[in-house]
Amino acid sequence: MDKVQHLSAAAHARLTAEYQEISTIVKIEIARKIQIARELGDLSENGDYHAAKDEQGKVEARIRQLEVILEHAVITDNVEVSDTVVAGAIVGLRYEGDDTVEKYLIGSIEEDPRGVEIMSPASPLGLVLMGRKIGETVEYAAPRGMLKVEIVSLDS
Repeated sequence: MDKVQHLSAAAHARLTAEYQEISTIVKIEIARKIQIARELGDLSENGDYHAAKDEQGKVEARIRQLEVILEHAVITDNVEVSDTVVAGAIVGLRYEGDDTVEKYLIGSIEEDPRGVEIMSPASPLGLVLMGRKIGETVEYAAPRGMLKVEIVSLDS
C-alpha cells in the first residue's frame, strides 16, 4: 500500500494538534481512570476498568495511525491545477450512461470535506485518474465490473 498521505496544510495542522493532545493529555487522563478503577478492587468484574482499558486501546491505535499519516504527509495546498488530475485537485466526473457530474477531492480521508466527496489517489479510480486530463475517459475495475468515467472538470 502506498503510504503517502496527501493533506491540505489545514488538515495537517489539525492532525498534528490532535496527535499532540491525545499522546499527552488524553493518555494521562486514561491512565488516571485506570488507576482509579484499579483501586476499586476486583478487576475481573470491574466495568470502569474494562471501559478505560478499551478507551486506552482505541487511543493508542489512533496515535499509531496519526504517526503514520504525519510521517508520510505531503502538503497539497497551492497545487498547480491546470488540466491534469493531481492530488489536492477537485475533479468533476461523469460516469458512462449518466448525465450527472460528481465532484471529488483527490486526497486523504482525513480532510474536512469542502462540499465534495473524498477520493484517495491510491483507490482504484484514483490510480487511473492521476495524471489524466480533462476530456479523457478512463476505465477502472469496480466490484461489479469495469466502469468508464469521463473527466469533465478540475478545480483547486
